Amino acid sequence: MTTTSFDKLRLVLPDGVANGRVVVDDGLITAVELLDAPINECSPTETDATGAAATRLLDGDYLLPGLVELHTDNVERHLLPRPSARWPNPFAAVLAHDAEVAAAGITTVYDSMRIGEHEGEPISRRELFPLVADAVNAARKAGVLRVDHRLHARCELPDPKLLAALDPLLDDPAVTLLSLMDHTPGQRQWRDVDALRRHHGSENEAAREQAIAERIATGQRHVDENRQRIVARVRERVEAGTLMLASHDDTTADHVAEAVRDAIGIAEFPCTEVAARAAIESGLFTLGGAPNVVRGGSHSGNVAMRQLVRTGLLTGLSSDYVPASTLQAVFLLASQGELSIADAVTLASRAPAERMGIDDRGRIAVGLRADLVHVSVVSGTPVVRATHVAGQRVA
Repeated sequence: MTTTSFDKLRLVLPDGVANGRVVVDDGLITAVELLDAPINECSPTETDATGAAATRLLDGDYLLPGLVELHTDNVERHLLPRPSARWPNPFAAVLAHDAEVAAAGITTVYDSMRIGEHEGEPISRRELFPLVADAVNAARKAGVLRVDHRLHARCELPDPKLLAALDPLLDDPAVTLLSLMDHTPGQRQWRDVDALRRHHGSENEAAREQAIAERIATGQRHVDENRQRIVARVRERVEAGTLMLASHDDTTADHVAEAVRDAIGIAEFPCTEVAARAAIESGLFTLGGAPNVVRGGSHSGNVAMRQLVRTGLLTGLSSDYVPASTLQAVFLLASQGELSIADAVTLASRAPAERMGIDDRGRIAVGLRADLVHVSVVSGTPVVRATHVAGQRVA
């Protein structure tokens, strides 16, 4: 039996932060020994020799449960480091992505790959998901992955060839999360077409406007049909609990009603407070972007995630396109008093794990898997000192 102990750290527990010690045997947490009672405040409270509350500080060393990431596009960035440059070795791309998420304190990751494409993209996206899936499986078999990888298929509904690309993957047990996306100009995230114009830019205004018009026409022809056929195709897996469906960029109450009709369980990146509130009231899990928290708002003009935090409408955090952003968002929310540090960590660990039915991680508690992250906070910035997966140091 291999025994490891984590001492002299602030333990971030479900009900607060306490000084203490965690003991790990053979990959499981076997003891959590507290030196004081957990404090659940918006910033951890230091105490003086008499036990009285002293200056509140975030700087210091913490032990957190490993982060559970449901939606990251980061593997795509390693496979397509430039819009027209495809990395020739998917296995190497997966390993680079794996190392980066481990260094960000993420111990369970749903590798999110887009299936489907927009007209005019320089490299086809339809063939990339199978390459990544094969690379992840090969790396897992070889024992070279640092963290626990699962697969998330992001379905671009306007693509007329989406179903042909997606169908071979729908029965793959490794694909446990599937999101339905519509990036048609004028809809959802890009309901403000001027925001889309600013986002992409173009030296050739006529070509840009033609591309937007073509994307609108394509979306009008294919989105509804693709959505209905996919939902019907995966119904049995959803009902059996082996596949979770997510909506993407819900903007209106009607979008949420559509999600409820289709047995969707996660509302990814709601674009408005109206949609987020409707999602919560309908029992959906709302997943927000950590980059939005860190930057102070949306890069495409949508609702700020901090606003959803303040109104109690955010139930999970995702790094989206910046793996390091989740940990930064957690400590930013705590340092600014918008959440206790325990509640902020829950958004990034326990809550997403529970939403996906993973009950052996996401908390520091006896009997759970020892997915743990040692973090130092230096001048308000979290620094990952070590990441452990099932008790083994991986970063």
